[in-house]
Amino acid sequence: MEAVKTIRNDWTAEEVAAIYHRPLMELVYQAATVHREWHAADAVQVCTLLSVKTGGCPEDCAYCGQAARYQTGITVQALLPEETVVQQAKKARAAGATRFCMAAAWRKVRDNKDFDRVLNMVKAVSELGLEVCCTLGMVTEAQAVRLQQAGLYAYNHNLDVSENFYSEIISTRTYQDRLDTLHAVRKAGLSVCCGGIIGMGETAEDRIGLLTTLATLPEHPESVPVNALARVAGTPLEGQPKVDTWELVRMIATARILMPAAMVRLSAGRVEMTEEAQAFCFMAGANSIFTGEREVLLVTPNPSVNEDLQLLERLGLKPLQPNPRALSADGTPLN
Repeated sequence: MEAVKTIRNDWTAEEVAAIYHRPLMELVYQAATVHREWHAADAVQVCTLLSVKTGGCPEDCAYCGQAARYQTGITVQALLPEETVVQQAKKARAAGATRFCMAAAWRKVRDNKDFDRVLNMVKAVSELGLEVCCTLGMVTEAQAVRLQQAGLYAYNHNLDVSENFYSEIISTRTYQDRLDTLHAVRKAGLSVCCGGIIGMGETAEDRIGLLTTLATLPEHPESVPVNALARVAGTPLEGQPKVDTWELVRMIATARILMPAAMVRLSAGRVEMTEEAQAFCFMAGANSIFTGEREVLLVTPNPSVNEDLQLLERLGLKPLQPNPRALSADGTPLN
């Protein structure tokens, strides 16, 4: 008889630290074991990201090239036409993506014509049979309900760092603001996508703090992006050293053990990683990648879809099939 799978939401910081600091090979072995208990070990979800509104953000996130206060050379782009977004979604689906993420460089969602346009985009892309994810800044529960009714599958709102280190990176919104958005998204019945970034000058204790917060939410995020800082020229963090590969592997493995049912997403910074480093991340429990021409949140280069599919093939991995929740009544992808 199959063993009962349990999910814990009562992890202590001490328990998380003990896992995080295990000898690396032992940690990866345990994470790989947990991964195989909960997921198909040879399947990786391919996600495509699109910035539907770029730059000009009033926030001061120290890592982000889209903050208006930093001189990063990023061109401000108004909200894209719906036709352009749908065309990109179809292109992504044809290339093997099953999740399509749309990002707008807003501080928060406002009830205006732009939000109405985003709702129309969500509806149109969801009708293609893709999981649709949005990251639009802070949202209220009422706004999250409208997104859910339009066909949104998931909402991304990262915590980024531990609460203790948060004020070193962002001053224009509070940690509680982020937690409140997660609560609103969850109450609206949406899948939650929430993770963080490493390489911003934080300590191992800060990383442990972030993981502890995520793993002790009332419900774990269904999706946990683990980002390595993409150093954007013109931002306060442009001079940070490149993230050590083994630190990224350690973060992914710990996240996999703590949140076994989640999709752990190997996210920003992947363009600087070797194939061997990415393979180790997959071994440690990562089972999703973001692919496409640009990395949406930081607007930095990202590996192409073809490169990614070739990598998966070399490693004996395959793209995850479409989510049944994003299929038509007869089980076929929607057109």
